[in-house]
Amino acid sequence: MKKLFNDWKRILFLGLVILAIALFLRLIKLTYLPVFVDEAIYIRWSQIMINESTLRFLPLSDGKQPLFMWTDMAFLKLFADPLFAGRFLSTVTGLGTLVGICVSSYYLFKSPKVSLLAGLLYALSPFAVFFDRLALVDSMLSMFGVWTFFFGMVMAKTKRLDVAMVVGFSLGGAVLTKSPGIFFALLLPTTWLISDMPKVRNKKVIHFTKLFLLLLISYAIAFGMYNVLRLGPNFHLLGQRNYDYVYPYTRIFTSPLDPLKGHLGGIRTYALELLPVSAFVLFVLGIVLGLRRIYMRRTLLLLAWAVLPILVMAEFSKVVTARYVLFVLPYVFILASGVPLTAKKNLKNIAIAVIGVFVIQSLYINYQLLTKVEAATLPQGERSGYVEEWTAGWGIKEVAEFIKQENQKDPKTKIVVGTEGYFGTLPNGLEMYLEGVDNVVIIGVGLGISDIPKSLRESKDAGNKTYLLVNTSRFTGNADKLGLKEVASYPHPARTPGTLEYRSKGPQEIMHLFELTW
Repeated sequence: MKKLFNDWKRILFLGLVILAIALFLRLIKLTYLPVFVDEAIYIRWSQIMINESTLRFLPLSDGKQPLFMWTDMAFLKLFADPLFAGRFLSTVTGLGTLVGICVSSYYLFKSPKVSLLAGLLYALSPFAVFFDRLALVDSMLSMFGVWTFFFGMVMAKTKRLDVAMVVGFSLGGAVLTKSPGIFFALLLPTTWLISDMPKVRNKKVIHFTKLFLLLLISYAIAFGMYNVLRLGPNFHLLGQRNYDYVYPYTRIFTSPLDPLKGHLGGIRTYALELLPVSAFVLFVLGIVLGLRRIYMRRTLLLLAWAVLPILVMAEFSKVVTARYVLFVLPYVFILASGVPLTAKKNLKNIAIAVIGVFVIQSLYINYQLLTKVEAATLPQGERSGYVEEWTAGWGIKEVAEFIKQENQKDPKTKIVVGTEGYFGTLPNGLEMYLEGVDNVVIIGVGLGISDIPKSLRESKDAGNKTYLLVNTSRFTGNADKLGLKEVASYPHPARTPGTLEYRSKGPQEIMHLFELTW
């Protein structure tokens, strides 16, 4: 044991350093970015499920799997800040993905250096850092995916029943997290590529029969876990909501390149700007070098898990954003990390230089993301959604603090806050922060607000302190004529000139908190 420790202590130390770097980048200033629309919804669901046991399957009402929200319930009990709690969960699952990448790359290449490099690429990549800091389900999906991949390889190599059961549990976690978990189920048979293939024909039949039976056991466990969702009243909505996001398979026969070309162009942008480009170069080199005979099966396996889901999503998805492809990053980085192992001396030196560029690039982009997100390198869709538009909840936490202070000044007076929308950033973001505050009521009053909603007029007439929280793009009325006094305003970072939002809505979104005066 002592000899084993001495042989591995340097590797373990470097691994812990990489883990510490990853934790630092994902944990520092975790709530710097305001709550995003989906974060507000998921965290609010978790809060409701804590308080009402009959609503434990509430996410099914919107066609969403609930595992992330179930887990977040525990984190909400640990931390006072609900946004920190939800994002900390994603940080933990991100670290789980990192460890899965390290063990998977070592299992494939039997090289500690490759394993450490794969972990370093994931730890530093702005793509991974950005989404491992958000209370979204995608980080958890990525974690379950890479562990399904790892245990799938172990099952293919060892043909052990206990490993097949672990594969089933990991796959079950994936399909309870998000619908794309089905990709892992479909890709599991590709792990047979690295199994020890017998040369005798009869033994080949036995070999594949065992693998097939073990795979069925894994599927049965995962399917059984997924069917827990049938206990909820809205299980049928999972399938219905999937049709809101994907085209029917028959579309490939009528419009095979639409939206394939457009989505692939967008995914290329995500790779060049967020991966970033230096990591993409390593990935391409990994493919070219890995297709040599000695590494071909491992390369084909990684390519299948990295590329096939992207092609399917690009062909059939109505919308593809950066976070939708997060779960393929582990296989991209594992393939990229094999370059120094497979390259000859001159090319190896080039690869080392590219790795150096990657480290510098990633640290610079991460610094921007953590200190001045409006100046960071982000694809326009992500900049719009997470930073510039109404989907980013700039000022919501400050409004919540103001409402709490007003409540403390006069606890007996009821406070009613009307917000734009019915769910999403508002009102769920405000509800999230004001959970458990007595005598405060938050109501969504819809979009395109041009007059004071009847419910808010009635609240004011009843003697309640009444407020309206609305973004500029959602408010078309005249505040003075409507008896609205502005209490505070919270400008978003300026919109990018030339974009559709800039041309149609103006240079900047601003959230306003009004008080009804009459």
